Amino acid sequence: MFTGIIECFGSVTAIESSGSNKMFTIQSVISAELKIDQSVSHDGVCLTVVEIKNDTHKVIAVDETLNRTNLSEWKAGQKINIERAMIANARFDGHFVQGHVDAVAIVEKIKEKNGSWIFQFKLSESHAGLIVEKGSICINGVSLTVTSENKKSFSVAIIPYTYEHTNFSQLKKGGKVNIEFDVIGKYVKQMMRMKVI
Repeated sequence: MFTGIIECFGSVTAIESSGSNKMFTIQSVISAELKIDQSVSHDGVCLTVVEIKNDTHKVIAVDETLNRTNLSEWKAGQKINIERAMIANARFDGHFVQGHVDAVAIVEKIKEKNGSWIFQFKLSESHAGLIVEKGSICINGVSLTVTSENKKSFSVAIIPYTYEHTNFSQLKKGGKVNIEFDVIGKYVKQMMRMKVI
C-alpha cells in the first residue's frame, strides 16, 4: 500500500527483455536501502525488487503490466517517480494507493497559470464514473485532486513543489501516464454493477 507522496526520482539505466517480460534497472538515492522482494511504486506501478547493486535496483514487468501501463514505452535515461510502501505508524499524507494501474491516459493540454499548472488528460469514457471532481486520483504514482471532469477528460492542478519533485515537469502533450482510480470508487462501481447496493 502506498500514499502517492513521491520520495525521489529514479532513472532508467538499462532495459532487458526476457520472453514477453522486461527487466528495468533503476538508479536512485534509495536503491541501496531497498531489499530483495520489496514492493516499490515506480510511476504508480507496484513492482517487486529482484536485485540490488550499489545505487541501482532491478524490477521485472510481466506482459500484463506492460499492456496495462506505460512501462513498455520507458527508455534509458527516463526519470520515474519512486515511493516505498507506507509505514503503519507514519502520517498518511496522500490517499490509499495500491500500485495497481487501472488505465493509461493521454496528456491533452498543459496550461501554465502564473506559478502553477493545469494538466488535462484524455481518458476512455468507460472510466468516467470513477472520476469525481475534488476526489482523489493517482497519476504516475502521484496522489492528486481532480479539479474538473467530464465524460472524456479530467484535469488536475499542479503546485510548483510537485512540478519540480515529480516527473510532471517532463510530461508533454500526447504523452501517456499511468492512472489508478480511488479504490473506494472502484468497489462502489462493482457493487452497483452486481446490484449489491
